[in-house]
Amino acid sequence: MNWDQIEGKWKQLIGSARERWGKLTDDDVQTLTGKKDLLVGKIQERYGIARAEAEKQADAWSHALSETKRESAQPVL
Repeated sequence: MNWDQIEGKWKQLIGSARERWGKLTDDDVQTLTGKKDLLVGKIQERYGIARAEAEKQADAWSHALSETKRESAQPVL
C-alpha cells in the first residue's frame, strides 16, 4: 500500500499501527494522520532507534498491508 493510500485510510489502519508499534500512544497515532515522515519520527522517538531503521520498519509495514490487501482480494476456490 502506498503512503497516499495509508494517509487516506489512516483511521482504519490505526489498530494495525498500534499492533506493530505498541509503544505508540493513542495521542501519537491520532496526530500522525498516516504521514510517513511523522510516523517514522515517532517510531524513532519511542523506540530510540536510528531514522533509517524506523523508515525500514515503516516501509515493511506498508508492504505487509499491501500483501494482506492482495490476499483478501483473491477469491476462495
